[in-house]
Amino acid sequence: MKLHIGVDQETGLVHSAVTTAANAHDITQTDAVLHGEEGVVFADAGYIGVAKREEHQERNVEWKIAKRPSKRKAMFKCTQELATEQDKSSIRAKVEHPFYWVKCFFGYSKVRYRGLDKNTNRLLMLLGFTNLLRSQKLATTG
Repeated sequence: MKLHIGVDQETGLVHSAVTTAANAHDITQTDAVLHGEEGVVFADAGYIGVAKREEHQERNVEWKIAKRPSKRKAMFKCTQELATEQDKSSIRAKVEHPFYWVKCFFGYSKVRYRGLDKNTNRLLMLLGFTNLLRSQKLATTG
């Protein structure tokens, strides 16, 4: 089972979530996790080629897709390109924080049920709790 989420860049709150079978490719769920108001989309290397897909041709979005790890290893000579990749990674890290909360804070590292429906309900509930805790933290820090 895979969980695909869309996270707001400024607040770090999850705005959309989709679950799929583990054999579904990440790029097929891009449309489900975007809300349509994005100007810039940051994604990991699993989304390489998303801008070429037919369903995203009419989006007016700047795609910032991370390079594959093998390509990043070859960048040690070109410091500007490596710095750009590190900037992408630091922004994209906000997407990983809800996964940390769900896995480590709430203890959901393995699926509990058979089938996607029950697991999806549980994950959506935990993502809602994550958003509540994140928004509480945002409110106290200002």
